Amino acid sequence: MKLKVILLGLFFSIFINAQNSFALINTKKAVIPFKFINNLIFIPINVNGAELTFLLDTGVAETILFSLDNKELKLGNVEKVKFSGLGGNVSIDGLKSDRNIGRIGDAVINTSMSLYMILDEDFNISSHIGIPVNGVIGYHFFKDHPVLIDYTAKKITIFEDLGVFKRKLRKFDEFPITIEREKPYLHAGVEMTNEKKDSKLLIDLGNSDAIWLFPALIKDFVYNRPNIDDFLGRGFNGDIYGKRSRIHNFYLGDFKFEKPLTAMPDEFSIQHVNLVENRKGSIGGEIIRRFTAIFDYPNKKLYLRKNRNFNDPFHFNMSGLDFKQDGLEWAQDKIKLETELTTGAVSRGYKEDTFQYKFSLKPIFSIAGVRKDSPADKVGFKRDDRVISINGSKTADMTLEKIMELMKSYEGRSITMVVQRKEETLTIQFTLEDPIPYQE
Repeated sequence: MKLKVILLGLFFSIFINAQNSFALINTKKAVIPFKFINNLIFIPINVNGAELTFLLDTGVAETILFSLDNKELKLGNVEKVKFSGLGGNVSIDGLKSDRNIGRIGDAVINTSMSLYMILDEDFNISSHIGIPVNGVIGYHFFKDHPVLIDYTAKKITIFEDLGVFKRKLRKFDEFPITIEREKPYLHAGVEMTNEKKDSKLLIDLGNSDAIWLFPALIKDFVYNRPNIDDFLGRGFNGDIYGKRSRIHNFYLGDFKFEKPLTAMPDEFSIQHVNLVENRKGSIGGEIIRRFTAIFDYPNKKLYLRKNRNFNDPFHFNMSGLDFKQDGLEWAQDKIKLETELTTGAVSRGYKEDTFQYKFSLKPIFSIAGVRKDSPADKVGFKRDDRVISINGSKTADMTLEKIMELMKSYEGRSITMVVQRKEETLTIQFTLEDPIPYQE
């Protein structure tokens, strides 16, 4: 999907708007509903009149735009910039636009919003999420007000009135955080096998995993066994590869997590990242979603209270398949109608089945990648196979999230998939298998 932007007066500006803040309008608090997909939060923001969807990501400093889903957006005060982040390449080209107007509902507004635009059309996470995603927002959403994230209700509350906010803090555990380079960090306990080590970690809501550790930055690091080589995700500078395994325990204060999944990017993937001092990794959405969380950037605090998800097991995609959504297509649904038969004005007492057809847009799913030596690899799945059905259910009636839930469901589950490979239709069966069960 092309980034279709009208640039008003392209020039190299030295003006920097220091405000770039969200304000609440005539209210003590604002409540924002969000979509929650694959441990990630997506919120609606109207930018200069265009209704857009942003990933909420504490792991980024600036607000970034990478797709408009064929919408038109007028932007002014534009200059050229370069991006750098996780991935193997050095940098990518982009644009910066100042003094835009961002609105969230009727109660939240930013009249000096800065946007950074990625011009590379290949950088687009929408196909791996299953909904159109236009950009990422981080620090400027959190920096001026306490922000409560209720994962079970799927609502965010921004507090203007500190009295109202402080009454919300009952039964929450308090954690000190630091805000460094406009991102939040805390200290947590990482227990690889039997020794708990204090570790400085980025709180990264834009990371769907539980924990990331950087082996190159941890003295005498030894990978737990078993472990697998895997594709971990995509950063601003390209694909990120590394290993996945489980660690013995992870601690946040008095909260303890047993055998959490842990991703460990290779040294090549982080070589161009300017990391803060003593950082050892990240805490992702798979951990934070187990709490109701309050981010209080102004006072450098994080507040956590367990929710009903706290004891969920740490499930892994046991198929070895990476799925993506390749847009939509028109599909025909057959709808059964029951019609009472009559003779003249007299009912004949029974009904006849008739049908009509309804056309609607349905998602198209395909295989984006196959992990080497995984169950799916062993039975012959290939990249770009189009997925028609899974266990008898048409994928056209599913979501990407539902497909991933099936692949994470339980070890030993039998999966039968019908796929289209060029002109050939194949039925392939395999069994889900956890390649990284924790071993003492």
